[in-house]
Amino acid sequence: NFGVDLPFCCFLRFDDLKEGDVVRHDGKRSDGYLEHIFKHAAKELFGMDVKEITYKALKNKDFQEVTLEKDGEIVLRFAAAYGFRNIQNMVLKLKKGKFLYHFVEVLACPGGCLNGKGQAQSEAGRADRALLARMEEVYAAIPVRLPETNLHVQKVYQDWLEGMDSRKVQETLHTTYSGAVSQSTSSLDIKW
Repeated sequence: NFGVDLPFCCFLRFDDLKEGDVVRHDGKRSDGYLEHIFKHAAKELFGMDVKEITYKALKNKDFQEVTLEKDGEIVLRFAAAYGFRNIQNMVLKLKKGKFLYHFVEVLACPGGCLNGKGQAQSEAGRADRALLARMEEVYAAIPVRLPETNLHVQKVYQDWLEGMDSRKVQETLHTTYSGAVSQSTSSLDIKW
């Protein structure tokens, strides 16, 4: 069982931000927090400082795996599943009890957030690859700041969650999974 605190970016107000206040999480793209959570879990759970992580493409470039080995044994296994086909495959693995991952980052858009339908596209309705590459460059140029060092996040922990190690943090931000998924009919039976 393994739980992780997730940052409360939704509590940030943007009306009082200055240009120098804009920061990003660790990772090469604007997708999710997989890299940050992986590095944080490696440090907190296994005392290992991970500087760079390597994604291993499995079935396609939008279904990738990241692992951490200690003493020849895989101790963390994370996955990134982008696009509905990959998400459906993850759900099917979960239903069959063949779910090997401690954490999965799920994004609906193939290629991740910057490639989503809400982003700039060519007149033909396709992703503009040059614009996408430029957006990734601009994103990569924004300074990195760990979410736990963000003053807004610290204030949420202090004022609303009653401290970093409080019961409220455990109830609100942590989750655990253990055991097999029941084979009964459920929302996992949805055909996408």
